[in-house]
Amino acid sequence: MAKKAETVNMVDRFAEFKELKNIDKTTMISVLEESFRKELAKMFGSDENFSVIMNPDKGDCEIYQNLEVVPDEAVENPSKEIGLTEAREIDPECEIGEDVSKQIYFENFGRRAILNLRQTLQSKILDLQKEALSQKFHELEGEIITGEVHQVWKREALLLDDEHNELIMPKEEQIPSDNFRKGDMVRCVVKRVDNPTSNPKVIVSRTDEAFLRRLFEQEVPEIHDGLITIRAVARIPGERAKIAVESYDDRIDPVGACVGIKGSRIHGIVRELRNENIDVISYTSNPQLLIQRALSPASISSMRLNEAEKKAEVFLHPDEVSLAIGKGGMNIRLATKLTGYTIDVYRDIEEEDIYLDEFSDEIETWVIEEFKTKGLVTAKAVLNATKEKLEQVDLEEETIAHVLEVIKAEFEE
Repeated sequence: MAKKAETVNMVDRFAEFKELKNIDKTTMISVLEESFRKELAKMFGSDENFSVIMNPDKGDCEIYQNLEVVPDEAVENPSKEIGLTEAREIDPECEIGEDVSKQIYFENFGRRAILNLRQTLQSKILDLQKEALSQKFHELEGEIITGEVHQVWKREALLLDDEHNELIMPKEEQIPSDNFRKGDMVRCVVKRVDNPTSNPKVIVSRTDEAFLRRLFEQEVPEIHDGLITIRAVARIPGERAKIAVESYDDRIDPVGACVGIKGSRIHGIVRELRNENIDVISYTSNPQLLIQRALSPASISSMRLNEAEKKAEVFLHPDEVSLAIGKGGMNIRLATKLTGYTIDVYRDIEEEDIYLDEFSDEIETWVIEEFKTKGLVTAKAVLNATKEKLEQVDLEEETIAHVLEVIKAEFEE
């Protein structure tokens, strides 16, 4: 009676396995068969002469041991041989030298064998679940998903998706003004899967650049349809962002399409990002023009570009410098990230002033560069510099004196 109960429990276990999400029927059959064979190999030394037939629809299986028929007195290895008398109880017409298949009832091997099988199954099921979870979210990397806040800790928040998969959002992946509470529905982007082969952790983010990209794709049909493409993104999460967009249709204004009538499209994104200020600019392959647009709202007077070193020296009217730099250097940092150029901002000089570079025939280039690193870009800037300022220049006193003489001589002329 107990054995019958064990059989029922095993069948129930198979049925439970059958209902697991993300595990297809073929994989299920393969794992069940492998688990049975593993236990058979432990008990009989090998599983080579066993046939395991899975019946996933019924939730059970049939096991047959393939044995060679030998005379009764010649049986030496019961795991591979069967006496003629016993063999004819299975197949009355069998003869010596033939094979017969003897059905094995796994539950007859006792509680320990069944327990071992169940543990093997549980282990393999767990491995399959981890593999399925890892694969699923690896394919979703960079995509927006929605999770319900389940628990909030100091360093991270735990979210659950609609299938109750756990999503981890570390503090650094949260917008600084995010204030989650249990039960909140939160949109985020799948950033990565940590420990994909052992104990996968799905890391989600609201600060990643991909989150801003995907929000624009959702809110702007032209981006979703491929008529407008996002060429570059730079973010300081929760504070400010710049995004460069390009249209493949001359009839479509990419900036206007992203902003929407009276800001209708961008307002939803701004709210989602906790009032993050978003500048949308039109992309151009002209680096000088791109830098000029990226430094908006500042107006540039002139620019010197070193494309090889990806550096730009930008000159602005004194009133525009603070706009170009932005609060806490935010605007210039974003412009640098968006364009890929290191941008140095300078006040526009008076007409009668002269750039130090103009003295390269009399002053060595490396000496000029040393002055420029201290913000002394023009002749008058050097002449008007305080003694303390000149002492900051990492040069010999004689060299500094020579530079001053050359510059003074130029103005005296």
